[in-house]
Amino acid sequence: MVTIFGYAKINLTLDILGVRDDGYHEIATVMQSLALRDELTLRQRAEGISLRVDVPGLETDARNLAYRAAALLIEECGIRGGVHIDIVKRVPVAAGLAGGSADAAAALRGMNELYGLGLTDEELRGFGARIGSDIPFSLTGGTVFATGRGEIMERLSDFPETAVLLAKPPVAVSTPWAYRSYDAHPPEKHPDNAAFLQALAHGDVHACARLAVNVLQPVTEAAHPVIADYRARMRTGGAACAMMSGSGPTVFGLFADAAAAAHTAEAFRRETDAEVHLTRTAKMTMIKRT
Repeated sequence: MVTIFGYAKINLTLDILGVRDDGYHEIATVMQSLALRDELTLRQRAEGISLRVDVPGLETDARNLAYRAAALLIEECGIRGGVHIDIVKRVPVAAGLAGGSADAAAALRGMNELYGLGLTDEELRGFGARIGSDIPFSLTGGTVFATGRGEIMERLSDFPETAVLLAKPPVAVSTPWAYRSYDAHPPEKHPDNAAFLQALAHGDVHACARLAVNVLQPVTEAAHPVIADYRARMRTGGAACAMMSGSGPTVFGLFADAAAAAHTAEAFRRETDAEVHLTRTAKMTMIKRT
């Protein structure tokens, strides 16, 4: 039996550089792991894959990325046996926080450990890229500058530990829709990733907060004004940066003052319908125990 964690992420910057020949968008993004995590427990079984999730309504078959990750290694590595996976969900679902990708990454690492496959991190990231664009990051973790589809990664200096407030509004956002909407109405403001990376190298969190830009935010916010409302609430509460993560709809706030973050979280719970989590930036995305 192996228990392993899959950690949420936020995009501190997100730029779209164009559409690739394969139909995917070329991106440039700074991604950051959070301490908020799902817990996966893997147990060997004689054959096949079974999966249980503690959130009603979530897929437990091949539509689930963790299931697909386990199936891929069973097939590609010639594993004679199967696996049962229990997932305890803490990362919000369909939130722009890579919860499904984090679970897939944890399943890959868990299968590697459970069956003693001896796969390297590079090999695991290669398998992950075949399933989803965020999975290579979820296998790497920390603070990363990612390009391509997100699979080309440069590890950066660790973002200083910072309180992070997450608020997910009760709306659904389709990632393909967000990218199509961006293509139809690209915003004028793009992140200055070079300046962001320089600020990060100097540990200047305030400059990083000023330079944080997500080009998908304007199009998603236009369709869901609640995102702008949440960002304003976080700013009022003292957030140095309040921005949407990924294609949304979750809004995150970076707080220099952990007490202000906790106070703002309580206000969100009282005054909104948001799913609220108070967490922090994290250096690692995989901690396992056997």
